[in-house]
Amino acid sequence: MIRTTLLALSALLVLALPAQAADDGIAAPTLRASVTVTSDVVRVGDLIDNAGSAALIPVYRSPDLGTTGALPVAQVLSVLRAKQVIGVMTGDIREVQVTRLARTFANKDLENAVASALERRFGLGDAANISVTFDRGISDMRLDASNTGALQPVATRYDARGGRFDIAFEISNDSNSAPTKLRLTGTAIETVEVAVLTRDIDRSEMLRSSDVAQERRPKAEVTGEPALRERAVGMQLRRPMRAGTPIRVADIAKPEFVSRDQSVTVIYQVPGIYLTTRGKAIESGAEGDTVSVLNLQTKRTLTGVVTARGQVTVQGASQSAPMPAAVEQTSSLKRDETPAPVDTAALLRNLVQAPASPAQAAQAHVAEAQIPQARVSQAQAK
Repeated sequence: MIRTTLLALSALLVLALPAQAADDGIAAPTLRASVTVTSDVVRVGDLIDNAGSAALIPVYRSPDLGTTGALPVAQVLSVLRAKQVIGVMTGDIREVQVTRLARTFANKDLENAVASALERRFGLGDAANISVTFDRGISDMRLDASNTGALQPVATRYDARGGRFDIAFEISNDSNSAPTKLRLTGTAIETVEVAVLTRDIDRSEMLRSSDVAQERRPKAEVTGEPALRERAVGMQLRRPMRAGTPIRVADIAKPEFVSRDQSVTVIYQVPGIYLTTRGKAIESGAEGDTVSVLNLQTKRTLTGVVTARGQVTVQGASQSAPMPAAVEQTSSLKRDETPAPVDTAALLRNLVQAPASPAQAAQAHVAEAQIPQARVSQAQAK
């Protein structure tokens, strides 16, 4: 009878404790639905609010770095009871989410750190042009969240012949005076942006937009100045090249609009006059090049500028034959003198008329000797 009475009193005291704690201003321990931790263990204070002196008691191993795990409430309460933690308020929580914080280094971050450590050293160029490949195919690397410092290289080794690197890094740590050490190994090579052929191209073909792609290639594969895609399109190869071949500046040239011994149209142009005739190119040339052509009618050699495919334009007195005196005199004019008019007829004769025979030349000389004064007087009369 006495034992039964004591048990009843004990039960009443237990039921009265939460109300009494509330009356005295002591908050009841309350379970959290979501928990974040930074260490490798989960403690009572991580799981519940108002844990009191039991807060530092470890109860679980933390999830892996950067991951989240779920714990059923019944399991959590069972573990807490084993640690002498009772009377926890759970509300309507059914499971507890536990996330372990981490500092994540993406693969690209590690590549940039290695490239920066090698930049302009060991014969390499800028970090942006250094391609890095790790030995173990690292994707992402997770470290404890307390590692808040920057990746600092403390020892760097590089073999320029094989491109092998071995670099030791240190990261300052908030929870430990000793820095975290990290070692990365792999291959690093310098690359360049270069235009690459997408198909086999013959020397006579002009490069179109679909014929050229832009890629990064090892610098060792491109001996000479690499050509970029925008520079290569519209140009012509100096030699036949196969698909996949990187293009150098020395491999391309302006497309030839005129080929040697090709029949071309010769355009003669002076103010007010526009004539065309047939000719034969003495040399090859691209647009804008100056070439020599043979006038097929007069057999004279003219010098002109390639202005289109199969077309050479002769501007004014560009031919190689001697020019009329009126044109030559303009080179010795004084500042206040008026230039002599161009003898257009003579220029046209040089372009389109065949050279005179010796007999015709003699007759023309005699005729000119008979009436020089008449021409002068006519000019004065005008």
